[in-house]
Amino acid sequence: MKPPKIAIVHEWLVDYSGSERVVEQLLNIFPEADLFALVENLPEDLRWFIQDKKVSTSFIQKLPWGKTKYRNYFPLMPYAVEQFDLRAYDIVISSNHAVAKGVMIDSEQLHITYCHSPIRYAWDLYHQYIEEAKLTSGIKGFFAKIALHYIRIWDVTSANKVDYFIANSKFIARRIKRVYNRESNVIYPPVATDKFDIQLPKEDYYVTASRFVPYKKMDLIVEAFAKMPDKKLVVIGDGPDYKRVSAKKYNNIEFLGFQSFDVLKSHMQCAKAFVFAAIEDFGITPVEAMACGTPVIALYEGGAKESVIQDKTGIFFHEQEPSSLVAAVHELEQKYNQFQPEEIRKHSQNFSVQRFREEFERFVNEKYAHFLSDKS
Repeated sequence: MKPPKIAIVHEWLVDYSGSERVVEQLLNIFPEADLFALVENLPEDLRWFIQDKKVSTSFIQKLPWGKTKYRNYFPLMPYAVEQFDLRAYDIVISSNHAVAKGVMIDSEQLHITYCHSPIRYAWDLYHQYIEEAKLTSGIKGFFAKIALHYIRIWDVTSANKVDYFIANSKFIARRIKRVYNRESNVIYPPVATDKFDIQLPKEDYYVTASRFVPYKKMDLIVEAFAKMPDKKLVVIGDGPDYKRVSAKKYNNIEFLGFQSFDVLKSHMQCAKAFVFAAIEDFGITPVEAMACGTPVIALYEGGAKESVIQDKTGIFFHEQEPSSLVAAVHELEQKYNQFQPEEIRKHSQNFSVQRFREEFERFVNEKYAHFLSDKS
């Protein structure tokens, strides 16, 4: 029997973030697969992760500023993704956090969706998005709310095009059940734990690293450490909120802006602990910190609940409030000698790239074998 022909569908390929790391590993598992995306605008020095494959793109790619201002065309994306002609493929794998799962398939094709999240700004983050985009009132706000209303209807309907959902965490599996009323298997995303190692002794500072966008709560972390002038914090990352959060200078807080992987790794390796305050679908950076043998102080919400173990690999705080984080920092310092870097790193291996490849390939092979047996 000839091997199945596989298509991989992603929303947009413009950088190398969490969802793109999944695409990278899907292409390593299925190197002969063809790649589709609504928009592709990768710089030449990033094309390695898609193996320099030709990307089949949608009409949005050719619209004015479509390659850079593609988010402005979001209302057109459900229609655009439905225009991909995938009739030649036996298996379609969609990497979905917006509309990729909406591709048109027929009953002779197997469709598996790796779901990073149902559309955040149409569901869980709807009111936050409307407020931050200043769309709570006015004509633009009215049309934005109408558009998101119809996006939600389409989003639920398009879930019927999927044979199997894979969630990137139990947190997202519950969200998939609530939004789509569909069950899903959990396969945690790939974390390149092999690129990190332990460095001892640890130094007397804390580190955090993230994009400066509202839901990452970088301002909360800074505010908490401003209340602890005897604790040093190193902040790595940039983004829309960077200037606002870094505007006030603190003697104990150092803002480094965007840094290379090597600089980030070095700070993670040497830090006393890594601080994480976001409600994330999974959260790769805390696992990277643990791969350095560095304990994590994390909010007890989202994917962090599944990757961090209280008193073994880190400490949880329970409210997105500076006072709650301050209490967690003090708790970590009281318990610090019980954290063992080798055990913390060992735990991080549960989220490795190799583990992801094995679990994902086994899942696809099993479901495709079952699919073929049902057809015969």
